[in-house]
Amino acid sequence: MTAVSLNIPPTVKISQEQFAKICQANSNLRLERTATGELIIMPPTGGDTSRKNSDINIELGIWNRETGLGIVFDSSGGFTLPNGSDRSPDAAWIPLEKWNALTREQQEKFLPFAPDFAIELRSPSDPLTALQAKMKEYQENGTRLGWLIDRKNRQVEIYRQGEEKEVLENPATLSGEDVLPGFSLNMELIW
Repeated sequence: MTAVSLNIPPTVKISQEQFAKICQANSNLRLERTATGELIIMPPTGGDTSRKNSDINIELGIWNRETGLGIVFDSSGGFTLPNGSDRSPDAAWIPLEKWNALTREQQEKFLPFAPDFAIELRSPSDPLTALQAKMKEYQENGTRLGWLIDRKNRQVEIYRQGEEKEVLENPATLSGEDVLPGFSLNMELIW
């Protein structure tokens, strides 16, 4: 299945609060909103993609628990980017200081910024160009490091703040670099 986009007429503006209510009323759906207000219904992934996404979140969570440097989010966590879009990466991370600077009310809603680190794991039905545009959007809105993992082609695109993307063919590991110091993802778990 591919994502379905709902075009909202330009005269209809959905506020952040209204979008949050739409998400709550449709909790069985994974929804995103583009900067132009288009609603995107993300279909569930297949079992294998979900399993591999869980492996990514486990590895990131173990590293984070050991270091205590931040907060990890799975694909149900939403971020309102500075450009106005609402996105939910497959895995994300922010520094603890950023989390602690939020009020309890802000912590309960879509977080009001881009994650410092984001991962998108391509499922068989995902168009690569759509995920590349999403990664570029994260990068342009403050994400310091992003990985687009394409299991089918055993390829990873790395997005860094202020740099051109880097493409790795069949890497054995991925480094969290200075954003996630000491984090390394063993890609054999993911391929």
